[in-house]
Amino acid sequence: MPNLNKVFLMGNLTRDPELRYTPSGAAVVEFGMAVNRQWKGQDGQKKEEATFVDVMAWQRTAEIISEYCKKGSPLFVEGRLQLDTWEGKDGQKRSRMRVVVEGMQLLGGPQGRRAPEGGASAGGRPSAPPRKAATPGPEAAPSGDEPPPAEGSFKVDDEIPF
Repeated sequence: MPNLNKVFLMGNLTRDPELRYTPSGAAVVEFGMAVNRQWKGQDGQKKEEATFVDVMAWQRTAEIISEYCKKGSPLFVEGRLQLDTWEGKDGQKRSRMRVVVEGMQLLGGPQGRRAPEGGASAGGRPSAPPRKAATPGPEAAPSGDEPPPAEGSFKVDDEIPF
């Protein structure tokens, strides 16, 4: 039976992106996103909830997010779920589910700066399909209660022009 691990999120950053580089020089950025959901309950009242998601991006995508996004910035990401497990300083096993970005789209316009290729045009309408990001490779060594490094090699998916 085939498997599928695909996530699409559109929301706002909950904190400024934290860009760092692995010992091999690969850029990696981590940030949080809030995705809001609205619906009407059985009583007809409008209800709303927010889901908070940890997100990670690699290579040029990481650098673009770090440069053009900050807390509150709207962003569309396409990616996959990844479960990280590790042992904390206290010896307890810990785990965290997060989204690893494979493509992204800047939303909300350039706001005083020119949006990079694949960004959004004024008014928040996408001007091109989401950019494909590199598949993650080894991360920097974890510190404290951080998860262990992810394994894999970098592979770039070429964009198909339609």
